[in-house]
Amino acid sequence: MHRLQTGATQDDALNANLVHTSGVTLATQRGSEKKMAGNFETIHVTDDSGARTITLNRPDVLNSFNTQMLKELGKAVRDAAKDKTVRCLVLTGAGRGFCAGQDLADVADRYKSDDPIELGHHIREHYNPLIASLRTMEKPVIASVNGAAAGAGCSLALAADIRIASESASFIQAFIHVGLVPDSGSTFFLPQLIGTARAFEMTCTGRKVKADEALKIGLVNQVVPADQLSEATAKLAGKLAALPPRGVALTKRALNAAATNDLVSQLDYEAQLQTTAGKTKDHREGVAAFIEKRPPNFTGQ
Repeated sequence: MHRLQTGATQDDALNANLVHTSGVTLATQRGSEKKMAGNFETIHVTDDSGARTITLNRPDVLNSFNTQMLKELGKAVRDAAKDKTVRCLVLTGAGRGFCAGQDLADVADRYKSDDPIELGHHIREHYNPLIASLRTMEKPVIASVNGAAAGAGCSLALAADIRIASESASFIQAFIHVGLVPDSGSTFFLPQLIGTARAFEMTCTGRKVKADEALKIGLVNQVVPADQLSEATAKLAGKLAALPPRGVALTKRALNAAATNDLVSQLDYEAQLQTTAGKTKDHREGVAAFIEKRPPNFTGQ
């Protein structure tokens, strides 16, 4: 697989795609109320204190993907990546499910004839750009997994930087049950998170991995009671939103690059990124705040 980040060799190239936040302080943002962001039918988007939450909103079908939802979710993710006021993105689901993957009813017409079925185009057009956008977005992404994450819904959760799960959450690589292979990045993310052997077992048996096991094997970062998931997610999002945005962006670049780099290349890439980070105003602010024993005020500059 191609590296998600290019690893340019000049500071200017490294700066070119960095997401800059506005000069609005977090203290000001925290004083604001939740507000709607965007006009969608299958997802619900809100902003609160620098964190944007995208809620998949087809609860009657466990938030499974139809074409409209894929298009709306893709646009909402791209919008969040470009919005300078957004410092953290949260993905979650309405009702009792996170996301059940592809809604087969939405593609039922493909199976009405005996002609060969072409699935690759649908994946390349809708799923692949969505997953790539999440991984290359230079902001932290939290998957707040409130219920079942199955098939491509599991892949969506895996594409996040951090996963916090309800005790009622579960993860299912359901592709094998319909004679398919994992897609939307599952074969890339799973071996990195839980190792090749566990990834093979999970994908080829299609068994349900409950939240407690997911935590034990490193599939999720945290498990909380269902009634505490929203609060725990908001607390984590607030912490991430308070971090220096450019430092987070460069750190995410480095971790993405590590998936395909050898050690020598990664060491050099870290030095390049550190050169860029060291020139930011946020670095100076962080050092000054440490010396002066006060909270830092990071502006993304």
